[in-house]
Amino acid sequence: MSHPYILVVGLGKSGIAMARFLKKRGNSVVITDSDPNMKKKAKALEKMGITTEIGPHNATTFDRARMIIASPGIPLDMPHLKRAAQRKIPIRGELDVAAEQIKVPVVAVTGTNGKTTVTTLIDLLLKSSHTAVFTGGNIGVPLTRYFDEDVPATVVVAEVSSFQLDTAMAFKPHVAVLLNITPDHMDRYSSFAAYAGSKWSIFAHQDKNDVAILGSSLSTYKKEIQALKATPFFIRPAHETPPENGAHIQEKSIRFYTRGKQMAGKLLISKIRIKGKHNLENIAASALAALCMGTPMADIEQIVYHFPGLEHRMEFSGYVNGIPYYNDSKATNPDAVIKAVSCFKNLILIMGGKEKNTDFSSLKSSVTSRVKHLILMGEAANNIQKALRGSCDITQVGTMASAVALARTLARKNDTVMLSPACASFDMYSSYGHRGDDFKHQIKQLTMP
Repeated sequence: MSHPYILVVGLGKSGIAMARFLKKRGNSVVITDSDPNMKKKAKALEKMGITTEIGPHNATTFDRARMIIASPGIPLDMPHLKRAAQRKIPIRGELDVAAEQIKVPVVAVTGTNGKTTVTTLIDLLLKSSHTAVFTGGNIGVPLTRYFDEDVPATVVVAEVSSFQLDTAMAFKPHVAVLLNITPDHMDRYSSFAAYAGSKWSIFAHQDKNDVAILGSSLSTYKKEIQALKATPFFIRPAHETPPENGAHIQEKSIRFYTRGKQMAGKLLISKIRIKGKHNLENIAASALAALCMGTPMADIEQIVYHFPGLEHRMEFSGYVNGIPYYNDSKATNPDAVIKAVSCFKNLILIMGGKEKNTDFSSLKSSVTSRVKHLILMGEAANNIQKALRGSCDITQVGTMASAVALARTLARKNDTVMLSPACASFDMYSSYGHRGDDFKHQIKQLTMP
């Protein structure tokens, strides 16, 4: 093994992209993964001259690295990384390393819920004003792919997770959006405060020429707001006064303000296609980011009014016997489910999946007031049942096919059936998309002649 080398930990999509990126730039690279199934992927990297280690991690490989790049899914408290940190070996992430090399403005989006919707919408809004846009990060496209483009984009839009921010030492987006913070990933963080701190760190390296866009639920974070060096733009609900800079979600429209003055143009709520109050906030955040990047209001109106929302996010998936079915597989924590449930009455709700040390009791009042029958599946089913006992009728099933078949027998006129799991998918599926596709497949099975 040649020295000094950079060690990449994790052979997932972003780890492989990072190893290739570093190698192309003349670095000596070693990549390691404890999963024995990664041998095939490792062979392709070996051909590029990247050293691979598959199987139990080797302490010496970590100790001798000049820098370690940890993939987002790697817990930073794993013993080899802790020891490397004690030895002052820099531990960084893909977000940080890629963004350092990107010389165009970056628009970054984080928050517990709504990240992908907002990232996707900002991408569409910026493209509408003929800007060459590259969109990547937590949305499923490694940021290093930016450097593979024939014509480099003039702006980068990045969806950013807390895991990515945990290893970001110098990440400095020109526009940073923090949508909301509610409990999630409590299996990874020591406390809710630690998780919140991770989210707020998106603003840490900004200066007075940058922009910080803040969701309406963040106004209680007085200390963090005061510490911002960037210009803050606030999103405010109807019952609060309009902000000096930001968006005001009024009863019939969303209006935008800068330096205390109302900007020309507004978004009419009646013309917006996606459901839910939370989506008005997502649209306000997206429009503010685009306005700050110079997109004209007329273009913003065009795109917003035609935006149908995302697959697996409150996605209308068809009728069975006149009953509408919605796929909200991307709702992987209780707060996302509360927002989805608030859009309906008389719900047959399918929940459950992989456990993340989640407290499901926050769902109780929403479920009590809006859900007729709760169908539970997956690893977390018993814990959800315990937390929500007495709020409505509850049945546990073993498969998605059984869940959808039971929903069909329970649903009556004016009911709605929705999959909104409040859990990760990895107990039964490879991703939330795989789970949502199975839900839609089962609906098709019911409607086939």
